[in-house]
Amino acid sequence: MAAASTQRSHATRSLVILGILVLALAGVLVGANIWSDAGPAPKLGLDLKGGTQMVLEPKVTGGESVSPEQLSQARDIIVQRVDAGGVSGAEVTTQGDRNIVVSLPEVPSQETKNALQQSSQMQFRPVLAVGDGLPQPSASPSPSPSPSASEQAAGEPTGPTDLAWITPEIQQEFDALDCTDPAALDNLVDDPEKPLVTCSDDGATKYVLGPVVVSGDTIEDATAGYATNQQGAVTSEVEIALSFDSAGAAEYADISREMVALPAPQNQMATVLDGKVIVAPYFQSAITDGRASITGSFTIEEARTLADQLKFGALPLSFTLQTSTDISPTLGADQLRYGLIAGLVGLLLVVVYSVLQYRLLGLVTIASLALAAGLTYLVVTILGWSHNYRLDMAGVTGLIVAIGFTADSFIVYFERIRDELREGRSLQSAVETGWNRAKRTILAADSVNFLAALVLYTLATSNVRGFAFTLGLTTVLDLIIVFFFTHPTVALLARRPFFRDGHPWSGLDPRRLGAKSTRYVGRGRFVTTSPTVRETEGSHA
Repeated sequence: MAAASTQRSHATRSLVILGILVLALAGVLVGANIWSDAGPAPKLGLDLKGGTQMVLEPKVTGGESVSPEQLSQARDIIVQRVDAGGVSGAEVTTQGDRNIVVSLPEVPSQETKNALQQSSQMQFRPVLAVGDGLPQPSASPSPSPSPSASEQAAGEPTGPTDLAWITPEIQQEFDALDCTDPAALDNLVDDPEKPLVTCSDDGATKYVLGPVVVSGDTIEDATAGYATNQQGAVTSEVEIALSFDSAGAAEYADISREMVALPAPQNQMATVLDGKVIVAPYFQSAITDGRASITGSFTIEEARTLADQLKFGALPLSFTLQTSTDISPTLGADQLRYGLIAGLVGLLLVVVYSVLQYRLLGLVTIASLALAAGLTYLVVTILGWSHNYRLDMAGVTGLIVAIGFTADSFIVYFERIRDELREGRSLQSAVETGWNRAKRTILAADSVNFLAALVLYTLATSNVRGFAFTLGLTTVLDLIIVFFFTHPTVALLARRPFFRDGHPWSGLDPRRLGAKSTRYVGRGRFVTTSPTVRETEGSHA
């Protein structure tokens, strides 16, 4: 009696835990709909929803050609940038031997377009001269104490901070530069071994910069966040923290020791991104630990985008947006409709088979499948909101295939119960004994499915990864349903007279199953009847 009460308590507790899980997931989704930008349905991928296709053409000058290695490297970096930007389900391919095609399952923002097109090559150059962004008729590169061409030392420059880099040609270019003109830097030639005349990113200031002293290739990591003051309190100023590899750290330490002793503006280090100066702070002390920070007028979202671009490396070349077109979802919609029809047909066949084979016990299978579908819907929709997961056609295929795997678990369990009933056990005993035998088989089968899904997700391409993800997800949910709903429900139903007494429509009628029955005939003797042997005598030891 105590054992029966314990089993009932365990079954009830399992159902309560599952109910709490379902309510928690539903609560998260409802809350995300009310207080965030979550939608009530899963996000669909490029093949089901359509999106935007952008063709990027490399910017080259002087008849230069683009090598296959450059194009392949650029594609790999763009893939990383797309993934880091939270855009899932995107496709990045090369077109011919020149262009890169980026297909996104959404309308990209201007920031996303810029992040995909720009090289994002960061350089660190010493500042030689500073002026406002307007053209200057004077011969001096700067209203500040920067020397004019006539005051510069003659001869070849001896280092990156040498003012001899400001030749008459450089001074003339500086004077003529109008940073308020959006096209002022369109033909900029950025040679890391030569000085650079350029503007700040807001167009308010123009600079003469020396050659590159620390390359962006030496950036090991970049993270965005809010800066802290000297007391350790977090401020509202956005900061990008950089860390260099050993070579970059040594170069940064050497140049900072040199520049800290120079007069303004030569003690400024310009951080240059794609030819424009983001920030040019003064050195107050040498930086020897290989760490630097960039602060500017960007927002936290812009800083995170820039940090991701720097972390994944610069494109070997910059791109221009050649075309941007909408991708029609008509074909994907048809595929989705056919896929859903196939799934419903498969589900209907499983339902019909369950009812014919297991009578009213098959209703447990139907309820389990419905609950599994509901949990899958909640999880996929929440992942679409939290991780921008998009359900593509391959993922829908994984969900359809999972119907068969889920039904297999129920069939294994029910057949184990029937086997125990055929051996002459009571229904309650058959449920527990059959469960102990069935759960090992279910765990083994689902483990194999999950490992296969994990290998596919790790090694396969994007389309197959969608199939692998949904297959792995439904495998985990199958275990949850079987352990926390199917078995507890059957255990509780086994105590109901309809099932316990073996009603013909219960699906657990011992007589229909050909169960053995044993009766005592006296003097330590039993008579056992079965469907094949009407009466067999035996003795009880």
